[in-house]
Amino acid sequence: MQVSVESGEGLEKRLLVNVPAEQLNTQIEGKLKEMSRTVRMDGFRPGKVPMRVLRQRYAEQVKQDVYGEVIQTTFYEAAKQENLYPVGLPGIELRENEGSDDLAYTATFEVMPEIKLADISSIKVKKPVTEVADSDVDAMIEKLRKQRTTWNEVEREAVDGDTLTISFRGSMDGEEFEGGAGEDLPLLLGSGHMIPGFEEGLLGVKGGETRTLDIVFPEDYRAEQLAGKAATFEIDVKQVAEPELPPIDEGFVNSLGVEDGKEDSLRVEIRNNMLREVKQKVRTRIKEQVMDGIIEANELTIPKAMIEQESAALKKQAESEMAQSGQQSNIDLPLSVFESQAERRVKLGMLVGEMITEQKMEVDQDRVDATIAEMAATYEDPTEIVGWYKENKKARESLEQVVLEDQVVDWALEQMQVEDEVLSFDDLLGNQADS
Repeated sequence: MQVSVESGEGLEKRLLVNVPAEQLNTQIEGKLKEMSRTVRMDGFRPGKVPMRVLRQRYAEQVKQDVYGEVIQTTFYEAAKQENLYPVGLPGIELRENEGSDDLAYTATFEVMPEIKLADISSIKVKKPVTEVADSDVDAMIEKLRKQRTTWNEVEREAVDGDTLTISFRGSMDGEEFEGGAGEDLPLLLGSGHMIPGFEEGLLGVKGGETRTLDIVFPEDYRAEQLAGKAATFEIDVKQVAEPELPPIDEGFVNSLGVEDGKEDSLRVEIRNNMLREVKQKVRTRIKEQVMDGIIEANELTIPKAMIEQESAALKKQAESEMAQSGQQSNIDLPLSVFESQAERRVKLGMLVGEMITEQKMEVDQDRVDATIAEMAATYEDPTEIVGWYKENKKARESLEQVVLEDQVVDWALEQMQVEDEVLSFDDLLGNQADS
């Protein structure tokens, strides 16, 4: 077998392979002899069909089968001989070989890139430093109270923060337009859910009152046929209701899962939950910065085949998540939608894998157990979660990979420049506490 290598663009390689005719003929003859033992043909007893007749009838079919098998085996032999590591399946093209019965083909494929990790000591990482203050706990309690708001009908004039029950009809030049009507809908004044001027025009209204509002749709309104146009809305206000927050009493505390019904116990529970949330968010922020820094420091060309495979996996995952959430879609998302994310994931996987190899890292089983215990603590029966990870080998292996990646982050942080960044709870959580 003769082999030569050509380099294409990027990671592309081309193997030019010539397989001697003698090797092909030997395999073809072997297959024909094997067939002769079992093939049935009219006029001949089983196993007694002459080789001459078999060649006439089956030689071309056997030849094609042998070509396929030989190409498959010789490709990987040739790649190994040339110290090449193919990614994905090769593209095979037969070459003309004038004056010879040798099998000549070209295999085009991508190879794994050579990874040389760059110095990451100049990368800067900001480590969030966040405390959970009493005021943060107060704000969280208020958020929980608002989630349990009750609404009481009032006869006074409506103000921001009240909820109205309304029916309305919108028209343009005396003609009602599509989407411009609603029946018995709740509207929280000051929420900004309606177009500018609508909620403001209902301030001071009372239950049972009807108002007419002349309003212009914004120029950037999502329905282009309405953007920038004037409309008149006839609005019937059925009811005005004001919010009432529950008192922080035993019933309220019990409703949040605190059995003794004491406010102090509730505050301890909330603070502990917030501290866990802070710890997780800090870990996530640091990890994102570390991974971004690793990618930025290391230029790495990724095989297209690997990006396509990861894009397909991400697409399948997205479709599965949509189905689980009850979303039905006939749109077949193109793989290009996932390419950027896929390339990042593949690149990070290769770089992190190389770091693990270089540093000879092994997963810290004590850390895995601690992670499981931390996760289990948020459940009603922690022993059930610990036992599940003990019995479920695949789940534990998946968690081990996460822990090993965290070990890489810790090692990388030791090489990088880390500086503290003091953030409030709201800033760290992206103002989630106010949502």
